Amino acid sequence: MNKIEVKVLNPEAISNAGKMMVCAARLTQSGHKIKNMQDFMDLYEKPYTCKTYDTMVNLPHPTIQKFGVINVVIVGASRRFLAQITRHQNEVKFMSASLQYSDYTDEADFVVPYNILNNQTAKLEYLQACKHSMMVYKDMVRNRVDHDEAGYAAPQGLRNILIISATPYQWKHMIRQRICRRNTLETRYVMLLIWKELWKCDNQLFSINTTAPLCVTKGCPEGKFCCGNYMSNMTPDEMIKEDFPNLEVKDE
Repeated sequence: MNKIEVKVLNPEAISNAGKMMVCAARLTQSGHKIKNMQDFMDLYEKPYTCKTYDTMVNLPHPTIQKFGVINVVIVGASRRFLAQITRHQNEVKFMSASLQYSDYTDEADFVVPYNILNNQTAKLEYLQACKHSMMVYKDMVRNRVDHDEAGYAAPQGLRNILIISATPYQWKHMIRQRICRRNTLETRYVMLLIWKELWKCDNQLFSINTTAPLCVTKGCPEGKFCCGNYMSNMTPDEMIKEDFPNLEVKDE
């Protein structure tokens, strides 16, 4: 997990989405004043304060946060993370490196689970198992088996490249759900990294109040399945440092 990187590919989309959010909210109350295109453009370009922006962010109307798409790339997360995160399909799009078209012969690398990073025996056994799986993969490709079929031998820990495209509202929904401590550690870590990058772009739109798990602001909704370890009111960077102290995250 110490090699996973994330990046917002179009940070300008975040400011544009914020501007559209305010414009869309104002439009609902100003329709009677708009007689022509110039009237609308005046509304669109009308300045707003941080207080107004914060009010819009916290409105219980998600539609106004859907006029923009933010693209994020994740380099080095496992295919297990891919299988988990692609359960989110509502207004979210994914593009992943393909086992059908990519040839991982002699090119494979593997995510080492967090809890065995410093356990040399377990780490060695795990990596040997992964390498054995890729030897099977390699033998299948040598025997002219299609990459698609050979891919079934690839382990879940195989590192992957993934682009996720989603609206601000859906990013917050995914982050809120997936950084909850009931998720697997890698999924939590990746989503915290993404939140950290989005936070750096706009900490109002992706605030603690609107993006952190419900246990931070309202209480755990999981009932008897609650982890019992409520998260405190921290920034994404603070959460990473508290829950993943063995991973050094380098800022640009």
